[in-house]
Amino acid sequence: MLARIAFGLLALLAAAPAAGQALVLSDKPDAVAVTLYRDVHRTVEPGRGWPGGYALVTETRTITLPAGLSVIRFVGVSEGMMPETAIVTGLPRGVGEKNRDARLLGPATLVDAYLKRSVIVRRTDRATGKVTESDAVIQTGPGGGVLLSTAQGVEALGCSGLPEAIRYPGVPADLAAKPTLSVTSESTSAQTVTVQLSYLAQGFDWSANYVARLGEGDTLDLFGWMTVVNGGSQGFADARTSAVAGKVNKGRAAQLPRGAAPELRLQCWPMDTTSTVPAPAAPFAPPPPPVAATTEIIVTGSRRRPPAVMTPAPPPPPAPVMEAEQEELGDLKLYRVPEPVTVAALSTKQVALLHRESVKVARFYRGIFSPFPYKDGEARPPSRPTQIVLRTENRTSEGLGLPLPAGKLALFADRGGAPVLIGESDLPDRAIGEEVELLPGTSTDVRYTVTARAGGKRRQAFRVEVSNAHDLPVTFELPIPYPVADASGALVERKGVKTWRVTVPANGEAALDFARKLER
Repeated sequence: MLARIAFGLLALLAAAPAAGQALVLSDKPDAVAVTLYRDVHRTVEPGRGWPGGYALVTETRTITLPAGLSVIRFVGVSEGMMPETAIVTGLPRGVGEKNRDARLLGPATLVDAYLKRSVIVRRTDRATGKVTESDAVIQTGPGGGVLLSTAQGVEALGCSGLPEAIRYPGVPADLAAKPTLSVTSESTSAQTVTVQLSYLAQGFDWSANYVARLGEGDTLDLFGWMTVVNGGSQGFADARTSAVAGKVNKGRAAQLPRGAAPELRLQCWPMDTTSTVPAPAAPFAPPPPPVAATTEIIVTGSRRRPPAVMTPAPPPPPAPVMEAEQEELGDLKLYRVPEPVTVAALSTKQVALLHRESVKVARFYRGIFSPFPYKDGEARPPSRPTQIVLRTENRTSEGLGLPLPAGKLALFADRGGAPVLIGESDLPDRAIGEEVELLPGTSTDVRYTVTARAGGKRRQAFRVEVSNAHDLPVTFELPIPYPVADASGALVERKGVKTWRVTVPANGEAALDFARKLER
């Protein structure tokens, strides 16, 4: 039977500095700025697992230094802090050394720290409520079970059938309640100074998420979110938040030091004998909590109730009050949130990024051509659906004219007065002036067939037929990324590739005969 473990701490002992060194504790920053860099190798949506991006965190803190040597502990830094990148400015004589305290206070780390040391076990009788206390020594733990040596012998913690608690004499000096950076410094006199702590931290990420709504005619309304993910256990309140778009060259970071897992899992023998019931297997470590434990969506600076799952939202209000401001950062783009926001621990936050109405788009239906050999008497292949393509230019004349960071796009259309999701598309980084293509899905109403025909030694012949079941004409495109010997219709050059572009009449068909030129 598992007992609930309560940890009564008699004293919280701070890290003991070396002789002659005073301890200076900075428990929180006065102000903080977080600049996020996205994971350019991401293969899944941010917020699933440990984020692969990183952030530049800049904290401003006010501390009071005594005269002489001191150890300064910056409590509450990011869990993913890379200590080799930490820079502290504002100290009278700079920094002597830095130490990243990786072991966090928790049930398992306390047990681990007190191995072979004395503790007090407190038990409560269920029937009488009488409380008894006895001395014990932790012999093993915390993985899979904790064994205690008491006056009665060796016992397994949590297996007596009585409510139990362990009382510790204090907190070991190398355990911290929050991630902590310690530095040494010296001052000629007692004084209060303002210091700035800057460092890179893993476990952050961001991406753009777009919501588009098809409007009247060939237009759409586009709304963009800046989605910020913090996968660490430390949050930052009222942070000046920015995000950098573009690919920043970054070397592989050193492995972050990690102490024992904070979870404590106890397991007891069944109420039987070991001859009839086998010993329980060692437990697996519990799965980590989901990174996106909370979700906030910021439109006007107020907090909304978080949705249960991060799914594309219906088209947002047309005029958000707060929207990220774009700035130039060399060849990169910086998106700055104009008001401080809270980047909470284990959370996903969304801030309005951009909004454009009546963006002009052209609709195409695209096929794919891959050559294959001709076989006499082979049956006609089945028709295939076409790829729907919405194409525009990233120019002011088309309704855009601003850099578009890479991200996911959800496309909606109004049906019966309500928005209906009609497809999703990936959107790569697009600079001003570049072509923008959205690929929301495939069409079964516009279909095409590619048939091989008898050719020769230096040519492969093919016939392409496309049908349109719509009541309106559509434009069909088929890129042919091979040398073309001849074709029965006109081909256009598109991005260096010969392309058949044809208008297929309503409820009609179109066909092209062409030959691929073979190498000698």
